[in-house]
Amino acid sequence: MSRADRSLSGKPFKLLKNRVWRTYSGGKFLEQWQGAQQAEDTSFPEEWVASTVIAKNVGREHIQEGLSLVALDNGQTAPLLDLIASDPEAYLGKAHTDRYGAQTAVLVKVLDASERLTIQVHPDRAFAADVFQSQFGKTEAWYVLGGRAIDGEEPYVLFGFKSGVTKERWRELFVRQDIAGMIDALHRIPVREGDVFLVEGGIPHAIGSGCFLIEIQEPTDLTLRVERTTPKGNAVPDLACHQGIGFERMLDCFHYGTHSIEEARGRWQKTPVLLLECEGGKQFELIGKDSTDRFRMHTIEVTGRLPMEAGGSFGIAIVISGSGTVAWSGGEMEIGQSDEVFIPAGADALAWSSKGAGPLKVVLCYPPA
Repeated sequence: MSRADRSLSGKPFKLLKNRVWRTYSGGKFLEQWQGAQQAEDTSFPEEWVASTVIAKNVGREHIQEGLSLVALDNGQTAPLLDLIASDPEAYLGKAHTDRYGAQTAVLVKVLDASERLTIQVHPDRAFAADVFQSQFGKTEAWYVLGGRAIDGEEPYVLFGFKSGVTKERWRELFVRQDIAGMIDALHRIPVREGDVFLVEGGIPHAIGSGCFLIEIQEPTDLTLRVERTTPKGNAVPDLACHQGIGFERMLDCFHYGTHSIEEARGRWQKTPVLLLECEGGKQFELIGKDSTDRFRMHTIEVTGRLPMEAGGSFGIAIVISGSGTVAWSGGEMEIGQSDEVFIPAGADALAWSSKGAGPLKVVLCYPPA
């Protein structure tokens, strides 16, 4: 990596679009949001943002997908992973690299589902370390941007075991592939724009059809699935279900605590907290240290000029809507809807400005504090 490339560590820079193949379909709403003229649902329903993670897609191991790319000043592109490796402390911050080295410790996605995802679970950190020899599990959080009705069905999520579900009952449903029974074992929660959910490792869940959301998560692609056929009838290979650990071990990944729907909402649905309000706009905390120590997620609504204090760590920004600029001590960059921006720890005197008719709305994702 050249000295010129390492100089990007002193300023925010845009990331190239990065669509990733998945076992479910979607992406039409995502493409429209990104400005595509002929949007359609495909097998690429996810945009991976600031990703240093390679996707685990069974049957596509020969295709390396998932790593985010950066356009360099010389007209070439480079993986964000390589850029960070050229000077981890400058890009990620000293406190972060002291703990995680050149690992970002976070992954961000934009998801648009045209069908319900298969019911799944992600490992908590202890299970990931013991079974997958991974430093990270896959606790995640969702910020709902909106959605669409699919076949007359409004967006929803399935989340957490209902009262009465035991490991033995769950195993029976899995062995019989009683999909209706598995769906009925989970709480169904309608979602709307602005909703925030924390999905801890071990909690059964599925994103429903029509959901359009931003996901922040630990940086792995460890997903265990209990449905061997997708809702649209596509077979899910065994390896894609249990990730090589076998079905019995897969069932051990679930946390079998049960909750009423009120308890589930109270524990995992989060209310945004106003952190700052000034003449230039507002800043809200969506996921903070009181919710989890895995990552943080904020949002800003900029109506004028909104300065941001440097926190000594990097950030990942996604422009939800509006247009404007992001400025730093050495310059300014225009931004608009669906732009993805990496903000190195070395970027200082940051300020966001709105220049459109409406507010500039941005989601800001951060690694563990």
